[in-house]
Amino acid sequence: MPTPTEIKKALIAAGLELYRTKGEVVHVAERVRENLLMDSGIFVHAARGAVGFIVRAQHTDFPHESEDQLFQRARALAAPAVERGYREVEATTRPIYDPGDGDRKIDTWCEVQFERDAPDLAAALEEVRFALTFPKSAGT
Repeated sequence: MPTPTEIKKALIAAGLELYRTKGEVVHVAERVRENLLMDSGIFVHAARGAVGFIVRAQHTDFPHESEDQLFQRARALAAPAVERGYREVEATTRPIYDPGDGDRKIDTWCEVQFERDAPDLAAALEEVRFALTFPKSAGT
């Protein structure tokens, strides 16, 4: 797999927008919100030669469901990717705190990360485009 710099150049040349780069991981921008903030659930990991994404279900969207049910909702979003050869690599809960009061929890996200090998830039670009085709958050 190429370097993060080469990956960034290829993504930009393909007309995709970048969110950030953290070490060996290049995050692709998506889900522009009404207040123009961007988010990213799709990434290219240079060191592992893989493309991945994170899907989630938020407790505030489904307040009467258990964490297990929320994880099931998140995994259901990834069904097309699993059929394509993506594998689950991690499932975690992430507390979301009020930006104005770091002690006040306002939500819990149940997130599941999936990845698929991408041995070269062409494969990585194809997988990023695929990952952009389905929602990453249940209830949206």
